[in-house]
Amino acid sequence: MPELTDMQYIRTLAKRHNFSFSKGLGQNFLIDPEVCPAIAEYGIPSRECGVLEIGTGFGVLTQQLAMRSEQVVAVELDRRLQPVLGETLADFDNISVVWQDIMKVDPAEFLKEHFGAREVAVCANLPYYITSPILMHLLESGARFRSITVMVQKETAERLCAEIGSRQAGAVTAAVRLRGDAEQLFGVPRDAFYPAPKVDSAVIRITPYDTPLCTPEQLHRVLKIVKAGFAQRRKTAANALASGLGLSREQVTDALAECGQDANVRFEQLDQETLLRLADALKQ
Repeated sequence: MPELTDMQYIRTLAKRHNFSFSKGLGQNFLIDPEVCPAIAEYGIPSRECGVLEIGTGFGVLTQQLAMRSEQVVAVELDRRLQPVLGETLADFDNISVVWQDIMKVDPAEFLKEHFGAREVAVCANLPYYITSPILMHLLESGARFRSITVMVQKETAERLCAEIGSRQAGAVTAAVRLRGDAEQLFGVPRDAFYPAPKVDSAVIRITPYDTPLCTPEQLHRVLKIVKAGFAQRRKTAANALASGLGLSREQVTDALAECGQDANVRFEQLDQETLLRLADALKQ
């Protein structure tokens, strides 16, 4: 099996297949030999659990996933990688590569087509420029994942895993936290990649709740409130929500009071329980 964390081999492989790295696709490939085995160990609960990988690179993570799972399906956008992966994944018969854009795939239908009734976990090294859209695409799809273990920019990891109601939290924090538990697993320095990016990374794991915190209707209302609140986070929650939701300030302050909150509270200070109560109060 080729050693895909060896820089000399990577350069030779790229030259042999006339492959050049694309900044536009966020292609930074892992060269630290310890990172991908760790992602695979954290991300795959059992050999019976299937794995969906998003973006293969040269296949360094794909190999590790295939050594720990009975079935790996990788979705890759860059067809230039086809001859490269034909060489690097040749030793595995449990890997399928689907040449598509994950953002144009219906995750629920995709899982049904490729995995059947098998339980599925996501493991990926996501491009920085499209991390949040991909995660939201997966979480909003209705597809049931055992877990989503991904490497993202360190700053993004901190925001995604922040507690709702903390200064680090944002709209995407709530969008993730209302659907599942999010935790940082370990950091990855920038020199673990080739070409080296300008920022450090971290691996996080999102575990969707077995029992949803709220109904789909309530979740829709909460996320609408979150979007309005964080769009004007320098304002008080009352002013931000009144402006963003087209309500009177009195309506919003009354709803906040029902939730035990002062009219001058900042939106970022509202915790998860308060947001759920506020969604019900504003519905009235």
